[in-house]
Amino acid sequence: MTNPAAPYHAHIYYDPAERPAAVALRDAFGGDPAILFVGALTDGAAGPHPIAQYEVHFLAAHRSAVVAAIEATGLRALVHPLTDDDVADHTSLAHWIGEPVELDLTVLDPPGVNQGIPRFGKADF
Repeated sequence: MTNPAAPYHAHIYYDPAERPAAVALRDAFGGDPAILFVGALTDGAAGPHPIAQYEVHFLAAHRSAVVAAIEATGLRALVHPLTDDDVADHTSLAHWIGEPVELDLTVLDPPGVNQGIPRFGKADF
């Protein structure tokens, strides 16, 4: 069983037609005390994400509720834990909602290395 206090986050992807749904979900997450951080909408590529997205940070204890909220919108998302292995977080440990997006894994930190970027509670990009 996953530690309920383990850090997680989700990247919610959207295209221009889905932006209103993404904004509505982002606003809902912003009012949810289980959500620790809601990132800004990024209307272009950022880090390994080649399309528009934003992220939300939460604890593993709230994963099911976050996944259900995303699924209810029909948006696609990548939900993953935050470990010391960025590549595994975005691949083998990840859960996709909807059609996966091909990520640029070359920009991710190697296992055990975090190049000084805050990974939880603040925007990654």
